[in-house]
Amino acid sequence: MAAASSKTVIYAALIGNGLIAITKFIAAALTGSAAMLSEAVHSVVDTGNQGLLLYGIKRSNRPPDDAHPFGYGMELYFWAFVVAILIFAGGAGISIYHGVEKILHPEPLSSVYVNYIVLGLAMIFEAFAWWVAFKAFRAQKGSLGWFEAVRRSKDPALFTVLFEDSAAMLGLIVAFVGIALGQAFGMPVLDGVASVLIGVILALTAALLAYEAKGLLIGEGVELETKRGIEGVIAQQEGVFRLNELRSMHLGPEEVLLTVSVDFTSDMSADQVEATISKMEREIKERYPDVRRVFIEAQHWRAHQADRMASQQQPSSSGDEALLKTASSSPSLEGS
Repeated sequence: MAAASSKTVIYAALIGNGLIAITKFIAAALTGSAAMLSEAVHSVVDTGNQGLLLYGIKRSNRPPDDAHPFGYGMELYFWAFVVAILIFAGGAGISIYHGVEKILHPEPLSSVYVNYIVLGLAMIFEAFAWWVAFKAFRAQKGSLGWFEAVRRSKDPALFTVLFEDSAAMLGLIVAFVGIALGQAFGMPVLDGVASVLIGVILALTAALLAYEAKGLLIGEGVELETKRGIEGVIAQQEGVFRLNELRSMHLGPEEVLLTVSVDFTSDMSADQVEATISKMEREIKERYPDVRRVFIEAQHWRAHQADRMASQQQPSSSGDEALLKTASSSPSLEGS
């Protein structure tokens, strides 16, 4: 499930963008500015996107059932991908269309100072929403760099809102400059140019969000340092001879599925193996709270290698499928 901070960020952005959209549409109607109309559409798209993210969070929190035994956590990733598509189609597409139309058929703006007032107020509101998202993401990223933190983040709700608000601030600046230059030089075509630039900003934002959401949607494992830490916990257990394989996948921002194949020494009894597996699972979950589901298999390393070689001769079976097939076809001990 998404963190509580994500919901706070989304609610702040939802309220701010809803109010901003209304004022921008009024200003666009009074002045005839294409850049202002693009900004109004942008705010409407952002408002709808935040609603979709909240819906995705709600859906992802549903408990597991027979159809989805591992829960619905990854549904949040789906809605984040939908948001990226809407930003591209609804925001970028409409902005570029209105901008090109304004460039081909430029008309002088009327009541231009209404635009300045609305854009100034929108910057204040948007800056507040951006600051809320910025603080939440900064707290989450820790010592990581900004781009590295985005790449590693498993909470699309948080970085999506931050990207949207950042694009909104850039769009407001572009709209303000375009309208001001158009008025100063008597070139209303610059208003249309500003609208096209806003569309380009939204398209780039949508592409980046789609790329990040796609990675989460098709399944991402834990970070390398986390994997190494889990391997360390396993290596410290009594009777562990060899770690055959360790696979992980994020089922949600704070939920990880972990599957492990371990070879124990031959002098371990079945009771000792079971006790070690229980201890291993408990220590992994205590050290890494996001690891919610752990499946540990006891298997001789030679048998494991034989299974892997057999699976590699079947192109239709992926590594993850082979591990699950091994777990279901051989004696194993499973963590609860």
